Amino acid sequence: MIIKYPQELLDEADKRTAGRKLTGFTPGQGPMHPDLMLVGEAPGRHEEQVNIPFSGTSGQELMRFLASIGYSRANTYITSVVRRRPYSIKRVRDKKTGKVVEKMPNRTPTKAEVLAFAPLFDWELATVQPQIIVPLGNTALKRLLGPHANIGDLHGQEIVQPIQQATPDHTGYQWTKKKYLLVPMYHPAAVLYARRLMSTVEEDWQKLGKIIKSN
Repeated sequence: MIIKYPQELLDEADKRTAGRKLTGFTPGQGPMHPDLMLVGEAPGRHEEQVNIPFSGTSGQELMRFLASIGYSRANTYITSVVRRRPYSIKRVRDKKTGKVVEKMPNRTPTKAEVLAFAPLFDWELATVQPQIIVPLGNTALKRLLGPHANIGDLHGQEIVQPIQQATPDHTGYQWTKKKYLLVPMYHPAAVLYARRLMSTVEEDWQKLGKIIKSN
């Protein structure tokens, strides 16, 4: 299912990101109260076009990892900490025509952009109520566990602790009173750029499968 966000939170995110290089809007999707909530960075070009999270090349890898522990898109909630595609503008010379063309590749969202969507994500997490949160990559991990958290140190680990949520005035973060169960994972795009990580990532997903069964 596609979640319906409160209009005031959507309006606030729009206002706080006005003028920034962000485009489209890809909502989170999946069942309420699932075993797993997968949290990515932001939509890419393909996600922007079809409005389905993790539906591009890295999404195909993600579905394979999910299937390896008996899960799928149907029984997993999938979202991201930023809902609109961050892009940059680059002017490059076309090799065939020699003309200068403008391209809009994906980029990593800024800390301010992540914070702008923080109240929306907080509401989503409270509404979905997953058993386990799986941050995929550093952007999602740092949003939840703070700037010193690093995916290289924490991947595949079972972590039970408070997470960051937006402060009441939405200008920063504070720690939740509630503790959450998290299992950080490398972003699936990581294995596309560094195939040497594949065995590590596959092992991490098998660890996650065991953690699900033990909770």
